[in-house]
Amino acid sequence: MHEIMIKITDEIKHALATNKAVVALESTVISHGLPFPANLVIAQELEKTVRDEGAIPAIIALINGEIRIGLHKHELELLADPKTTVRKVSRRDIAYTLAIKSYGATTVSATMFLAHQARLRIFATGGIGGVHRGAEYSMDISADLYELGTTPIGVVCAGAKSILDLPKTLEVLESLGVGVWGFKTEYFPEFFCRTNRYKLDMNFNDANNIAQALALHWELGLKNGVVIAQPVPIKDALDAELIERSIKEALILAEKNHIHGKALTPFLLQHIAKITKGQSLASNKALLIENARLAAHIAIAINRQKIPTTHVQL
Repeated sequence: MHEIMIKITDEIKHALATNKAVVALESTVISHGLPFPANLVIAQELEKTVRDEGAIPAIIALINGEIRIGLHKHELELLADPKTTVRKVSRRDIAYTLAIKSYGATTVSATMFLAHQARLRIFATGGIGGVHRGAEYSMDISADLYELGTTPIGVVCAGAKSILDLPKTLEVLESLGVGVWGFKTEYFPEFFCRTNRYKLDMNFNDANNIAQALALHWELGLKNGVVIAQPVPIKDALDAELIERSIKEALILAEKNHIHGKALTPFLLQHIAKITKGQSLASNKALLIENARLAAHIAIAINRQKIPTTHVQL
């Protein structure tokens, strides 16, 4: 990665040089996932959670033609401010956004790619993207899945977003050779909800065991990512029937208003928040925090494995 384009904070440089655990965090949840000022609050809480568990947070974004690995306070506030024009950046948008020197909030796929360039091993997010409902007609399939098929990062999440076609999402992950490991669950988490609909055949109950398995994954030279799926905390889980009704209603509205592509997921999540009277926002925040916590534990355990990495110039 060209040194002019990538800027890593001194804290993260030092952490990488001294074998201290670092957890990558996306920025789309700040600019496009949650309303202001809740987005700024949750970003600060995510950073604090990672630090409290003994690791260093690295929020990734694009700022004025530079890739930023780690953000300063004023940059975080800019991304959270609804008055700031921020592009939603997937892998395909990185070069363009850098070229026009725009602000860019990275999705799962872009965060994975850039985190890997910076030698980061673990990334925490809310839920991955996947195959959208009706994809047999729209062909709307998230770039997150293809990134997971090509980039060796451990992604801690609450499964895939409930608005997606989860069986098809799991089929694509399997076809791409992406391991889906449940953490303290035998079932694929459904973001806001805890259900037992989609059985997983791989699961762990300890972060150290996950780190050991990831070490083997990388030592074997496997180039794909791994999904580490943790259910939303029981106290913050929402009723699956309520969420399903909300999704169906939101999808009808989206179709009526010709909302597709990048705008679809934020629209659906906003509508679900409205129907659930804010409960979905509270659930989203809770799962984000717990995923960041687990990611920190895994990142610390990974450092104990002393896995060799390919260095880039920092």
